[in-house]
Amino acid sequence: MTEQPTPQELEDLPINLFEYQPLAKAQLSRMAYDYYASGAMDELTLRDNRAAFERRRLRFRVLAGVGERSSRGEVLGSEFSFPVLIAPMAFQGLADPAGELATARAAGAAGTVMVLSTLSNVALEEVVAASSGAVWFQLYVYRDREATQALVRRAEAAGCRALVLTVDAPLLGRRERDIRNRFHLPAGLEAKNLHAAGYGALAPVAGESGLAAYVGSLLDPNLTWDDLSWLRSITSLPVVVKGIVRGDDADLAVEAGAAGIVVSNHGGRQLDTAVATLDCLEEVSAAVAGRVPILLDGGVRRGTDVIKAIALGAQAVLLGRPILWGLGARGEAGVAHVLDLLSAEFDQALALCGCRNLGEIKPDLLV
Repeated sequence: MTEQPTPQELEDLPINLFEYQPLAKAQLSRMAYDYYASGAMDELTLRDNRAAFERRRLRFRVLAGVGERSSRGEVLGSEFSFPVLIAPMAFQGLADPAGELATARAAGAAGTVMVLSTLSNVALEEVVAASSGAVWFQLYVYRDREATQALVRRAEAAGCRALVLTVDAPLLGRRERDIRNRFHLPAGLEAKNLHAAGYGALAPVAGESGLAAYVGSLLDPNLTWDDLSWLRSITSLPVVVKGIVRGDDADLAVEAGAAGIVVSNHGGRQLDTAVATLDCLEEVSAAVAGRVPILLDGGVRRGTDVIKAIALGAQAVLLGRPILWGLGARGEAGVAHVLDLLSAEFDQALALCGCRNLGEIKPDLLV
């Protein structure tokens, strides 16, 4: 159970998600902070993901009787208390010794869904057991298909509710901060889900990021839409495709059997100068035409951001880096507080926009 802060600690707590980042930076090693914070190359897409939300303006309604409101909903059978899920993020043990366990406990307590990375520092079975809420499993497809199938079987057996196939990383984006730091996992940390297959270690590599070397040698860069069909053939879980920024790709994903889509550019960490996720959401939503649920990640920091994403066609958003800043600054309590802050902001924004529930968030709210 998360410890309650003292009155003095309450006075010192951040009052928004932005304030958690410098607190985490002060606690983390330079290598860990840069790994979490960085984007690809000049980090233009990283910044534009945020700027896209700041460019949009809300046309609020009035006299709408918003005294009673509900932020609850569900996606693919997984319920949430408000439309913010936790994005898959690797190597959370760099932020806190409990790593993904702390995030899972906070997510469950907040009543939302955690999407667990293939590259977690805690085995997926332990993470699912630690959460009182739904856990989805984000999947990378390895060249070693037996290892990939083993991950799928373990996710099913552990009780994961969905698979999230990442499709925007045939190679790792050039993350220059990681190259400079020769990013690697320190002693005592590994990719626990891949330990049995012999792929758990991520050692330093001269002149480059150890993660880039890992991805280049082990993940399959030759994936096609046929591989989505293959994945669907080996699992009974719904498969969500993460990494879509185009309407035509969204249509192909649905035709290939995707149960959902995440509009994502990998947090600006893959192709720099790629389009901001919010800027392509309308196109993707039009192409999908309600056939499957759409989620969005990248740049979400305020409750109003969640309103804007839903207005443009998302069913919910995925929250990434602020979770890591909360984890790095205050462990499980920090993650819980980040979710509390965003939930309160969203509820206020819902009321001030003249909406009583998620179904009343319509495109005409946005300029």
